[in-house]
Amino acid sequence: MGRLAATLVLSTAAVLCLSACGDDRWVPVPDSEGAMKSSGAERASRRLYDGAPPVIPHASFGAACSACHDTQGLAVKGVGYAPASPHDDTGDAAATVRCRQCHVFVLDEGLFVQSSFEGLEQDLSAGSRLYPGAPPTIPHRILMRENCAACHTGPGARAGIVTSHPERTRCRQCHVPVTTRDGVLDYNTADRDTSEGS
Repeated sequence: MGRLAATLVLSTAAVLCLSACGDDRWVPVPDSEGAMKSSGAERASRRLYDGAPPVIPHASFGAACSACHDTQGLAVKGVGYAPASPHDDTGDAAATVRCRQCHVFVLDEGLFVQSSFEGLEQDLSAGSRLYPGAPPTIPHRILMRENCAACHTGPGARAGIVTSHPERTRCRQCHVPVTTRDGVLDYNTADRDTSEGS
């Protein structure tokens, strides 16, 4: 049996076992009978810190990443749901060209190097609002995440961040990015020098 076939068989067994055992790391993919995807908490655990690229949670299949992680995402029988790539509109730095420059396979669960670094946990909360009824802000950086639809629409989207209006494709016409960790930037004072002594 080839390596790819063996990987698919093992992955199928793992997905079936996890879904049957009630493992909260997996959730059903809407409108895709039998397909499973990782939960939001599981996906967050694959990042070293908030904003870090997630690790690759499966063995190499010997194919281009974009074969499964395209603009829509893909249910891969026996493996789970491959989420869409959010990097489609990134241009020259598109991760669909050089995925493993940022995303790596987990080869060892042990400690690589002793460090006191503690990254921020991924913030899975919704963006704040400038005023009641305003569209939520974008609570993350835009670079390498230009394709909003990859995470906020379709079967790969986490339940808490699915948009109610996927037909509207100019997201930043209404949603603005948060530029500070504390919340919405005050645009009335954004251009002023707020350093001490001024």
